[in-house]
Amino acid sequence: MPFLDRLQRWADERPHHPAVVIAGRRLTWAQLRDGAEARLGATGPITALCQENSVDFALQYAAAVAGERQCAVLDPSWPAGLQADIVAAVRAHAVPGQVPDAAADLLADGQPGSTFLIGLTSGTTSLPKAFTRSRRSWQESFEASIEFFGLRADDVTLAPGPLAASLNLYALSECLYAGSEFQTLASFDVGDIHAAITYDRVTRLVLVPTMLRMLSERGLAGGVDAAGIRTIICAGSKLDARTLQAARRWAPNATIFEYYGASELSFVSGAGLPAGRPPEVGGTGIGRPFPGVEVRILDDAGAQVPDDGAGNICVRSGLVSNGYLWGDDGEALRSFGDWYTVGDQGFLRDGELHILGRRADMILTAGKNVYPHEVELALSALPGVCAAVAAGMPDDIRGQRVVAGVVPAHGGLTATSLRAGLEAILPRDKRPLQYFLLTELPATDRGKVSRTLLLDWIAGHDPRVKNLGA
Repeated sequence: MPFLDRLQRWADERPHHPAVVIAGRRLTWAQLRDGAEARLGATGPITALCQENSVDFALQYAAAVAGERQCAVLDPSWPAGLQADIVAAVRAHAVPGQVPDAAADLLADGQPGSTFLIGLTSGTTSLPKAFTRSRRSWQESFEASIEFFGLRADDVTLAPGPLAASLNLYALSECLYAGSEFQTLASFDVGDIHAAITYDRVTRLVLVPTMLRMLSERGLAGGVDAAGIRTIICAGSKLDARTLQAARRWAPNATIFEYYGASELSFVSGAGLPAGRPPEVGGTGIGRPFPGVEVRILDDAGAQVPDDGAGNICVRSGLVSNGYLWGDDGEALRSFGDWYTVGDQGFLRDGELHILGRRADMILTAGKNVYPHEVELALSALPGVCAAVAAGMPDDIRGQRVVAGVVPAHGGLTATSLRAGLEAILPRDKRPLQYFLLTELPATDRGKVSRTLLLDWIAGHDPRVKNLGA
């Protein structure tokens, strides 16, 4: 069961307690159960749910996964043509479950092994891959994440991103399973989030690193009290030192969790930084495996790599998805027996997983493998650096050379100061050979940092780039 049997329990035990608060509208546990149940008659075996954040989203989502129903969640910001293509693909590929007549109007979970969610890997202009998840895989994920993050029934979780994103959809579902209040907003707004933290008893934040940094820095500047936050959960990329330091100052009583996972794998590993403990500077470690999850590093032939040796991060657990409904190219999700990988590279050291990045991003310089992610984390830990991006530039002698662009937090950054700062935290053969000062990070139209764009800026002498030299 993902969460509907639990929803029935909470509606019986505390019907008038708040369950979901979205954009200022509140649903009690009884209202959520009764409202979702009332929609079952009009909800078919497969739903393509495409809505902005609202209580209507929560009601329709609960109805869309009842019994043996399946739900695909689409981002409403995607172009209309892309949405239509995805809906057509869902209708063509999804196999409806069997919903007995007697169970058609019951708000209850279907069989544990049955598919309930059709997940979409991205929101690009091309058709994203679609994978499926069983009810059992999410129930096991809930049990693992509730234990790992310490979610309590008296927590109030705020996930301020779009419910169409898997991070926030999972947070909503997890809270329904745990009987814990969930909140979100119509859209991301720093002032509204600060107001919710101040007035709505929020104890737990689930968000991506860029959101955390913005909330923390503006919260410190504006005197927003976040002392009541006891848990912060970040996903999407490893937290840089500046974000961690700002979050620690702003929310001094919070345990700050960061974790590694993938839509197709669910949770893999994570670590919590308790209140008062200083962050590790420039580290690549992302904690130990989640409860019930095994992690190994395997080479491309499926052989196990010794500790400290880099290779494919592979997972064996009951949390892994069923695979792709469409778009499987044989590379995005690979298996070595019952070990699965999405191609991320890393290594194990004393039981802790370290992430290096995607193989496609690797820089081969003078026979050495360098992952930009590791360089960027080290640079972001230096005083005066707001953000950093690294890439491999063609080099006649080395094949490629490592170059880095930095966005300064204040003036005075030089190539000499950057080189000196990296001496203690990054091996010599991984240090950039050339530095560039940036007015902003090079990013795509969808806001994703682009290393290719950095190289284009450098080659085109873009005014947003200033060469600091070697």
